[in-house]
Parts: sequence; structure tokens; C-alpha cells
Amino acid sequence: MNSQKIIAQGAEAKIILSNNFIIKDRIKKFYRIPELDKKIRIRRTRSEAKLLLKASKIINAPEPTIQPSIKDSTKLKIPFIKGKKLSDYLDLFSLTKQKQILNQIGKDVAKLHNENIIHGDLTTSNMIYVPNEKDYVLIKGDDGIKNKINKSVTKKLNPKISSLTQSSRSALTKSGAKQSIASDSKPIIFFIDFGLGYFNGKYEDKAVDIHLLKQALEAKHFKYWEILFKEFEKAYKSINKTEADKIFQRLKAVEKRGRYKH
Repeated sequence: MNSQKIIAQGAEAKIILSNNFIIKDRIKKFYRIPELDKKIRIRRTRSEAKLLLKASKIINAPEPTIQPSIKDSTKLKIPFIKGKKLSDYLDLFSLTKQKQILNQIGKDVAKLHNENIIHGDLTTSNMIYVPNEKDYVLIKGDDGIKNKINKSVTKKLNPKISSLTQSSRSALTKSGAKQSIASDSKPIIFFIDFGLGYFNGKYEDKAVDIHLLKQALEAKHFKYWEILFKEFEKAYKSINKTEADKIFQRLKAVEKRGRYKH
């Protein structure tokens, strides 16, 4: 049975959960000329699909399902990630765990920026916290009946899980993957919603991306935000220090101007 449920709706799109896939359906804007509106929605859908496709090969991001009609589509289909919005959970962890998470985020953002991918809305609300690998690697098939292992994701996240025997996989599937894994396992952070993203290699754009995250930490996770941002900066610079130093220098200029402050 094909069950669909709207789980979120904003000014730009409806987010629909359909058989363990997310359908992002861009909303018609009736104040625009219909032909122009359709072109804009198609272009933005195609752009986001390209960003996600590239990002998913670099960091943890949902890989879009590219359909033959994608060039004319205003809908984006991606796998549903079984996790929690990081903005709702980050403050519940110990400071050590929070620093671990921001360290991972710093490395991932740096990897995106190295490929000139600008997220455009870099906040903890656009990150999904997955407690462990098993919560993500088990997905339900389109038939809505049989569970299966997402092998490509499993291999990327944890080679040990990808090498499980068939019997172990069957047992895992039957269990529903609700049991916890080893206590030393690292949480997984998925980046979502690249709707405002684009490709650009300018230091200014990368600095603004980081500034958005800094503002989000200060506003939403204010208790330790300075410590967490320092952890992010340290991790970001560990990927490509020469470029990172230039970007953080530009960040100072962005903050000094106050152009992006509310």
C-alpha cells in the first residue's frame, strides 16, 4: 500500500513521507506567471538534486533518486533518514558529546566547501542526528513489505557492518534494528535541505555559510556555543588549513560589516 503523509510544509515546499522516502514538492506561486513559475521550480529542483548528488559522495547526505523525468520535475525524492533533528537534541548531550558532533560537522562543512558546495542554510535544524549505523542502514523497500540493507550506505558508514554475513543481516532485519550498538560508536550527522544551496568557490560565500551556523549555535545552543564553535573551527581547519585561514579571515570581515546580522 502506498501511504503518504505531509510531515512539514513551508513557504517553498511540502515535505511528504511516502514509503520511507521523502518527497519534496515545490509549491506553486500564484503571484508568478504560470510558465515562469514552473521553470523556476524545475530549475531549483534540478539544482538541489545536483547538489545532493555530489554532497552524498563527500559526506553523509541523502542521495536523491534521479528519475528519467527529473529534468521536468518539481519533486525531489530522497531516502527517509531515521533520526532526529539535531537542533532538538544537541543540548541534551554532554559537552564532550556535543564537541564530538561539532567536530564532525566542521570536517564535513570543510569537505563541502573544498568542492565549492555552499549549503545556504547551515543550521542544526538542517542536520539529522542518527544515534548509530543500524538506525539508518535498514530501510523498507518500495513494496512496503520487505526490509533490506542499504549496502552502499552501510559500506560508507562502517565497513564492519557491510561485511555482515547473510544470516546476521537477516537477524538484524527481523530485530528492527532497535537494539543499541557498541558504546564507543560515533553518532552520524546527515546534512539535509540544500534548497538554498549552490556551487560557488568564493571565500565570501563560504564565510557566510559558516556565519549562519555560528548564529544558529549562539541563538539555539547558547550555553556552550563559543566552545562548540571553536571545536567546529578547529575541525574545519584540519581539512585544508591554508584555505580555511582565508575563509575565517573573511568571516571576520563579514561579521564586522554586520550585513548578515538580524
